[in-house]
Amino acid sequence: MRLSKKVWLIVVIVIFAIVLGVLFSIYAGQARELVGLNETLSNAQTLLPGLVANREDLEDQLTQAESKLDESQAKFPESVESIEYGEDLFEIADDCNVDLTSLSPSTPTSKKVGAVTYSVSSFAVVVKGNINDILDFIYAIRTGEGFDLPDFPWSADLKGVNIDGSQASITLDIYGYKR
Repeated sequence: MRLSKKVWLIVVIVIFAIVLGVLFSIYAGQARELVGLNETLSNAQTLLPGLVANREDLEDQLTQAESKLDESQAKFPESVESIEYGEDLFEIADDCNVDLTSLSPSTPTSKKVGAVTYSVSSFAVVVKGNINDILDFIYAIRTGEGFDLPDFPWSADLKGVNIDGSQASITLDIYGYKR
């Protein structure tokens, strides 16, 4: 059985129509995908400057936080020194039979004398006891008795003493030198 030219023409046209339909379907799908990708790209490009600025802000905050951490870590040993000074002051008060009722340290600073750097901490101290014991306490601080930190020797400079009966308010600077 031989097919006529018309039948072959119709078969070719149908196959051609099917191929065109499939190609059109694929093209339409790719066109929709391209539109979606362009929208996503546009959204990403819109967000990018904000994200870059946010990243820079976060990097600045990180740098500032690291700087503050370094500053805090640098001050920590000085704070420990103030605690150690306080412990010695309480021991001296106990040895002199006075009650240390108030101890207010300031933030330690550094003072350079020649090639040596000292840690300087200011304290306001209030002690109670009889007058002789208070004078013993003041003398012990002035002469350095009881300053028993082997790794961090220190001395005190009395800045002011106000004795009122059985109570004395003392201000002093403590100079420490780390070996």
